[in-house]
Amino acid sequence: MSQTFRKIRRVRGELALPGDKSISHRAAIFAAMAKGTSKLRHLSDGEDVRSTIRCLEALGVEFAYDAEEIVVNGAGIRGFRKANAPLDAGNSGTTARLLSGLLVAQPFSTTIVGDESLSRRPMGRVVDPLEKTGATFKTAEGGRLPMTIAPPERLEPIDYRSPVASAQVKSAALIAGLHVDAETKVIEKKATRNHTETMLGLETRRDGDETIVFSSSAYYPDPKEYYAPADVSTAAFFLGLAAITPEADLLLRDVSCNVSRTAFLDAIQEMGAGVRRENLRAAAGEPYADFVVKSGALRNVEIPDEATANLIDEIPILSVVGAFAENEFVVRGVEELRVKESDRIAAMCENFRRLGYEVEEYPDGFLVAGEPTTPNATLDSFGDHRVAMAFAILLSRLDGDAKIDNFDCVKISNPNFLRQLTTISE
Repeated sequence: MSQTFRKIRRVRGELALPGDKSISHRAAIFAAMAKGTSKLRHLSDGEDVRSTIRCLEALGVEFAYDAEEIVVNGAGIRGFRKANAPLDAGNSGTTARLLSGLLVAQPFSTTIVGDESLSRRPMGRVVDPLEKTGATFKTAEGGRLPMTIAPPERLEPIDYRSPVASAQVKSAALIAGLHVDAETKVIEKKATRNHTETMLGLETRRDGDETIVFSSSAYYPDPKEYYAPADVSTAAFFLGLAAITPEADLLLRDVSCNVSRTAFLDAIQEMGAGVRRENLRAAAGEPYADFVVKSGALRNVEIPDEATANLIDEIPILSVVGAFAENEFVVRGVEELRVKESDRIAAMCENFRRLGYEVEEYPDGFLVAGEPTTPNATLDSFGDHRVAMAFAILLSRLDGDAKIDNFDCVKISNPNFLRQLTTISE
C-alpha cells in the first residue's frame, strides 16, 4: 500500500497512544509464567505483541479478553506444554529472543520461526548466552531462524558479559535465570532498556562503567496487575512532528518515562524543543507522565555515545528532526540499526537521498544536511515501520504530494498511526 502525505501546517491538541511495546511483551510473558491469574491493561495493539501472545497461547497459556483488560491464567514454572507446531514470532525480534530465555527451561524442544524480515535478523547473539545454560540450539545458516531449542537435563546459571548493547539479549538471559536457584549475572558496558529488571524487581549494581544485573528463582514472577503506559517510541514520532512545526502545542497522555527510554526527549529538548513533564506516577515499577511539547528554534547537537543504546529505535525520527535543525545531523556508533527490521542506516540514507538531501553513509551511522530538492519523490518503507513513520512525519512538513510505498508495515507497532496524525493536525 502506498500512502501520500500533504503538508501539515498546525499541530494542536492532545493524544492518548497505545501501550509501550517493550513493557507489553514483558507483561504478557511474566503473567504467563506466574501461577494464577494476572491482569494486563493498556497493552500495545501492534502485531508484534500479538505475536508474543499467540506464541504463549500455543504453549498452553489462557488469555481472556474484554474491553478494559486481558486476564491471563498463567502456567507457572512447570505448567507450559509443548506447542503443536513451531512458534511463529512474526516480525518480532523481541518475541523470538525473550521467549528463547523461557524455552530453555521447559522440558521439551521448541522451534521458533518468523516472517521473511525476521528470518534475516541475527539470533546468534541470544544463542551465545543461552547455550551457557546447557541448552542446545540449532539455527539456519548464519545463526538465523528457524531456531530449534533443546533444553538441558539440568539448567545452569549464566555469568555473561554482553558484547552487544541489546536489552533483548540481556532479558533472555535474565528470564532463563529465573528458573535456577543459583544466581545468573549479566554485565553490560553500555546500559540498555531496563524494563525486565524494573518489572521483576531484579538487583542491579554499578561497577565502574559497567552495569551488573542479577537473576534467580527468588525473582520468579507472581500473579499481578500490569499497566503499560504509552509507548515512548511511538510517541516520539508525534513529539518530533511538534518539534518541527511552528507554534505547535501538543499534549501526550500517560507516556512511559522510564529513565532508560527518555534519551529522545532529552535530545530534542537539548536541540531546542520545549518539553515539559506533568503528573508523574508509576505502575508495576514503571514511571509514566503527561508530556507537553512545543516547537522551538532547533539546532543539531552531538549525540553522546553512551546515549545511543537507549536511542536506537528513535534514531530514524531523531534524524528527521535533525533535518529541520541548524547544522548537519550526524549520528555514529549505531551499527545495531543495520540488523533491525531493515538495514535502517541504508534505508534512511536512501530515502533522504531521494528527497535531495546531502547524505553521507558510514558503517555505524550517517550524516544528513542541506534542503530537500525533490519533495515529490516516492520513498520506500523497506518494510520497516519506524522508517515508514519517520518519513511520514518528514513529508508532512514538506510542500508537495510525496508518497511512501509499502506503508502498511506501520501496523507492526501502531496500526492507528494515520488516524492519530489526523487528530492533532490541520
